[in-house]
Parts: sequence; C-alpha cells; structure tokens
Amino acid sequence: MRNDILTAIQENMASFSKGQKLIANYILNYYDKAAFMTASRLGKKVNVSESTVVRFAAELGYDGYPNMQRALQEMIRNKLTSVQRIEVANDRFGDQDVLSTVMQSDMEKIRMTMEETDRDSFEQAVETICNARTIYILGVRSASVLANFLAFYFQYIFPRVVNIDTVSMSEVFEQTIHVDADDVFIGMSFPRYSRRTITAMEYARSRGAHVIAITDSTASPLLQLADHSLIAKSDMASFVDSLVAPLSLINALIVAVSRKKGNELQVTLGKLEEIWSKYEVYEKPSGN
Repeated sequence: MRNDILTAIQENMASFSKGQKLIANYILNYYDKAAFMTASRLGKKVNVSESTVVRFAAELGYDGYPNMQRALQEMIRNKLTSVQRIEVANDRFGDQDVLSTVMQSDMEKIRMTMEETDRDSFEQAVETICNARTIYILGVRSASVLANFLAFYFQYIFPRVVNIDTVSMSEVFEQTIHVDADDVFIGMSFPRYSRRTITAMEYARSRGAHVIAITDSTASPLLQLADHSLIAKSDMASFVDSLVAPLSLINALIVAVSRKKGNELQVTLGKLEEIWSKYEVYEKPSGN
C-alpha cells in the first residue's frame, strides 16, 4: 500500500460508490479527526453504515479498517500541532470516560508492541549494548524522561554511560565529541520527531558508532540511521505524548541487559547497598 493514503483516495475517487465518496470526502477534509475514529463512528459522521466504511478500507487495498486507520495515524501524527492535538482528542473522547479511554489505549499499545517487536533485533541490541565501551543515550523533550530512566539504571550496570543533557545542537556535539566505533548511541524519539536526535544519530553513525533507535513505527526517520531498531507503539492523549509502551520496552531492555551482566551487577549493587545503608539514603522501616 502506498504511503500517501490521501493520494490513493483522490486517485480512486471515480470508482467509489456514493456512500464511499462521502467517506472519502470526509477523510480528505478532516483526516486529522478521521484517523482516530472507529469505523462505526466514522460511518455515523457521514451517514453511512459501518459495513460501508469497512468495504471502503478494502477498496483501498487495506486488510481491514484498523490497518487503514493506522496508516492515517502514522501519516498525520508527526504533522499535528499541539492545538490540533487537543481538537482531535476532544473529538475522539466525546462523552467517554477519559480515564478508561486513555488506559485502554495504553494497554492496546503495549499489546501491539509485545506482538510486533522483532526478537532478533531486541537480542542484537542487548548484545551491542553489553559489548560497548561507552553508552550514549539521547531523548529530548517528552522522550527525555525515557532517556533519564534508561540512563539511571544503566549507570548501575555499566561504568561509562553518557545521558546527553542538551538544549542546543552544539551541546550535543560537545557531549559526543569522543564517540567512536567502540561505542553505542541510543536515540529515542516519537512524533513529532526531534531534529536534534536525528542529527546526533547521523553524527554518531558517521563516527562509526553502533546506533540503536527506539521509536514508534517503520515510518520513523530514525530507522534509516540505526543498526538496530526497537519499535514501541506510542499514542497521543490530547497534547500529551502517551509513552507507556516505550517505557515498558525500555524496562524489558534493562532487565535483559542486567541478566547478561549478572555477576558484575551483583557486585556493584552489593557495594551500593553498603553505601546506601551507611549514609542513610533510604528511610529505614519502622522498628529497625
């Protein structure tokens, strides 16, 4: 299926039935809203049956309406402004319970990520990380919380971890000036994709470093720069990025790496426990 679904709709307009043309025109004019509607809701919006919407997706060559919907979502998510995201979310939620809707969506993204993650790519990423001299990690804007989480635990496991803290491109280069073929660079970004992250990955690749991408889809610009790619489905809840599935994938990555470095990690954690106890880092349970 071609990447530009809107072009496909326009080129096939003459062959559509009357009802399908109503769907087509709505998508062409309001694709940002249509992308997050169920088949039933889209049908009600243009006064056609749900089955007509399903047949429309098949007419375009998709194996079911959900696949067409995902194609629309991937096309637009990197283009929506924060204001447009709020408008889409308001239309998407309608009168539904926000708590249930958001959590159900998050659970679905974790399920999809679990089913679609390439196990070979995952294991190769783990092996590459364990063999690296220095591990560079970069995530900016909302992805920075993921980078911080990954770096926090990797610093227990590895002696050389650089969590790139940056507000400018020049700072990225300053903190990665020594990256080379013995190192691994982990870049993570989700719609709207960060130009800083992409540029940093390009630089690390030019220096011969192994590059790992953590991103949301095969359409992500990070994939073409990576030796290994880990895909975690993300979503948008209003103007907020929902990154539950990427965090779960990163959890799995940390656990897999820690199992590879088992004996070394136990020694490190043993030393840390002594330090934490001596300097009362953690509150002691009452009665002790």
